Order: sequence, then structure tokens, then C-alpha cells
Amino acid sequence: MESATLDDKDRALLRLLQRDGRASIATLADKIALSESACRRRLDVLEKSGVLEGYRAELNAARLGFSLTVFVSIALGAQTDRDLAAFESAVRAAPEVLECWLMTGDSDYLLRVAARDVADLERIHREVLTRLPSVVRVNTAIAMRAVSPLRGLPIR
Repeated sequence: MESATLDDKDRALLRLLQRDGRASIATLADKIALSESACRRRLDVLEKSGVLEGYRAELNAARLGFSLTVFVSIALGAQTDRDLAAFESAVRAAPEVLECWLMTGDSDYLLRVAARDVADLERIHREVLTRLPSVVRVNTAIAMRAVSPLRGLPIR
């Protein structure tokens, strides 16, 4: 995929949005020394080009009752296009799975899962993960704490 051509104002705008996705057009425009209309036009271009994919709220998992973050390595019995598509479709339908990455190496997929506690993790393992299509191995690792949680991209 070809990377987008961005100028200094675009990069500054993206850095600001990564820090505060709720910033108003007026605030953004002021911080990058543009008029509000010029700032809005740049945002529209970044959105239409797919550089800016959306705006999301960061939720505190623990305060919402999800005390465990679990990383799950999944191995499939076969990696045909049909097997991969079936697995990916099923994993997208599982609300406990926050992220799913196709990997190289010993495992085929790496998932990030939210669980309320160990009993909930056992339920997810038994009722969700082991029932995903073509799964032959499930390895879980419980995160103790986030040292460097999701950060913005290093836009320079």
C-alpha cells in the first residue's frame, strides 16, 4: 500500500488528534495556525483518503469490570483461504476479542481478549476460543499490567 503524502500541517494535525480526538476544529486550527475552514478541509481530505479512519473513546477496562487483559496465540489445523476466512469471520463476531492479528511464526493468529476474571476467561476459552473454526491450539498469557499501552503512531 502506498503511503500518503503529508505536509507539516497534516502531520501536526494528526499528532494533535492522536492526543485528543475530541479537540474542536477551532482548537486544532489555532494550534496549527490555520483558519477553521482550512483545518476542516484538511480533516476532510485525511478522512476521505483513509489516513484518518475514525475517532474512538478510550475506555478504562478495569473500571468497567474487565480486570484481565489476555493475549491468546491460536494455531489452525490448516491455512487455506477458506479456513482463514471462516476463522476471521467467527472471531469478528466474538465481542470478547478486542484485536486479532494474522501472524508469522508458530501461531497463526494473536488475539487480545478482555475478561472480567479467571472464571470469565475460562468461559471464553471453553465457549469462544476453542469453538472457532479450524483451531487446534490455544495458548493464553495474562497481562499483569500495561507498561506502554497503545500510543499514537510516530508521525514526524
